[in-house]
Amino acid sequence: MSRSPERENAIECRGITKSFGTVLANDHIDLTVRYGEVLALLGENGSGKTTLMNMLSGIYHPDEGTILIGGKETVIHSPVDAAELGIGMIYQHFRLVDVFTAMDNIVLGTKEKRLGAKELK
Repeated sequence: MSRSPERENAIECRGITKSFGTVLANDHIDLTVRYGEVLALLGENGSGKTTLMNMLSGIYHPDEGTILIGGKETVIHSPVDAAELGIGMIYQHFRLVDVFTAMDNIVLGTKEKRLGAKELK
């Protein structure tokens, strides 16, 4: 599939900032991921790697900055939004999305999530 020059990047983070109270977890982070590229984020514990990934996967929301998916500015409101954009997160330790119900957590990675609650139960 050919891509136009403006769509060369699958994901772009521009100036992403996230604070938790007085703790600055991400300070104007710029990240570019090209289509077909595999990257690793390396850093000490507490350096903001997971915070950045949580923003890309819709668990946290940036205080500042812009996320572009396929060259288009995007706001990722939830993990469901992220999944619909083709973004998934595999954590080192099993983790649930705190604001989701048990059923929502179970269905998060499945195609069946579009069914109604009655059918899912």
